[in-house]
Amino acid sequence: MSTRWSDWLAAQAQARDDAGLTRMLHPRRAEDTTIDLAGNDYLGLSVHPEVVAAAREAVAVWGGGAGASRLVTGSLVLHTHLECALADYLEQPAALVLSTGYHANLALVTALADRDTLVVSDAHIHASLIDAVRLSRAQLSVVAHNDVEAVDAALAAHAAQQPAGRALVLCESVYSVLGDRAPLAELAAVCRRHDALLVVDEAHGVGVHGPGLVARAGLGGDPHVVVTATLSKALGAQGGAVLGAPALIEHLVNRARPFIFDTGLAPAPTAAALAALRVMRADPALGDVVATRMADLAASLGVEPSSGAVLSVPMPSPQAALAAQAAALEAGVRVGCFRPPSVPDGVSRLRVTVNAGVPEDAWARAVQVLISVTKEHA
Repeated sequence: MSTRWSDWLAAQAQARDDAGLTRMLHPRRAEDTTIDLAGNDYLGLSVHPEVVAAAREAVAVWGGGAGASRLVTGSLVLHTHLECALADYLEQPAALVLSTGYHANLALVTALADRDTLVVSDAHIHASLIDAVRLSRAQLSVVAHNDVEAVDAALAAHAAQQPAGRALVLCESVYSVLGDRAPLAELAAVCRRHDALLVVDEAHGVGVHGPGLVARAGLGGDPHVVVTATLSKALGAQGGAVLGAPALIEHLVNRARPFIFDTGLAPAPTAAALAALRVMRADPALGDVVATRMADLAASLGVEPSSGAVLSVPMPSPQAALAAQAAALEAGVRVGCFRPPSVPDGVSRLRVTVNAGVPEDAWARAVQVLISVTKEHA
């Protein structure tokens, strides 16, 4: 590597260290006994016997990978079964499965938006949606968090300037950092009035809230609402999906580059997600476990509960958050950190996943550890 690049990388690393923002990979072993409250396996389904068995059987039947992109030979019957099951559970007309939730957001926005499209984005949307808008080269209006009137005003201004123009509104059903809900019914009403499309990322809603907050709001199948979802959180697998009208799915198959040029989702996570859906349908109370534990933990730590499965505990600095995280790990509990630039308001936080799959005794022990470390480092 040239001296110029080496010097630049060294300077970047030093700046991260000085700000307390250096991130490192910490591979975990299969036999790790630490209580995991850092991951995204909200319902504990990644290790559910039925989910594991389905993944194992899929590998035996189909092999380790899909073998090609979906438009070549990489579309499997498993994909079709999963897409039908997802559409049915989320109360949507059709679904398209992709290799990650990140790809789902990239595929949807870049296939729908161009320079003539206005994208109205909530200030707190996920990085995948931010990147998607940048790649689409659409006109962008970022509005204050959950500000329905600002969305309405942005759409009205766009309609006045470009009467035939198209518009997308981007939000999340549950926002991962602050843990609050989007006003979906109100946003959908605004989008109907302006003939805009509301894109709702249900990454943190599906499973924790059954079929998700779009369905719970009675918006399933609404022609002005499109849903994206991940299979790697409550479903305990891997992959992503876009759900909406059949015409939309057909458009994505033909125009979405993150779908067209990517290898199809591997058989194991496809079958695992399908099995997880069956488990969730059979035991809808799993989401209630998350809600109960969330309320109890938030009260114990003196913070507002989240509407999702991730509780954010504000810390005075990135360094304090890292110290608290390290202290919790030493006590046998793994939690995450929200630090700039991953947080929209610049406030560092402990990121605690409320996992319904953790046994009661382990959960009680983890709560005591978190009470102790937050008091010490707050």
